[in-house]
Amino acid sequence: MRPEPGQVLHFSEDPSITRFVPHLAATAQQPGEYVWAVDASRSPDYWFPRQCPRVMAWTISGSSDGDRDRIIGPGCGTRVHAVEYGWLERMRTVELYAYRFDAAPFRPFGEDGDGRGVAMVATEPVVPLGPAERVGDLFALHEQAGIALRVLPTLWPFWDEVTGSTLEWSGIRLRNAQPR
Repeated sequence: MRPEPGQVLHFSEDPSITRFVPHLAATAQQPGEYVWAVDASRSPDYWFPRQCPRVMAWTISGSSDGDRDRIIGPGCGTRVHAVEYGWLERMRTVELYAYRFDAAPFRPFGEDGDGRGVAMVATEPVVPLGPAERVGDLFALHEQAGIALRVLPTLWPFWDEVTGSTLEWSGIRLRNAQPR
């Protein structure tokens, strides 16, 4: 599930939203009210239940072959996602939806190691291009995209390896992970 050219996506477990209004997220680390969305490259970051803690790593232009092989795995492509065992059943059963938006009101927010935006934000209310679309099987999405998916007892040792590597990385909802 990725946006078409000229579109961005917002993922949600609520299929009934008809208008998105900028707001200050409860977990915001930056000022400002936004409607958050993602482009095609960052959509896989959200192929998870909303509250699921996850660690993601992928290669960028400055990544070493050694880090790629050590963290992603030899022959496993260029990207890996990790979750904890406690979230497997929720990943199998969640009903996740994607809302499509025209990308025009959105601008890049943040920057990754290759200079791409990590999210897209709008500062004005936006209306989806159509009804929410069911995302489907999250495991199948990962497989079809060639993204290695790891299941771990705890994310923290993997997080420590990833954040000390030459790979680009992201951690989402880590406050919901097993304690260190």
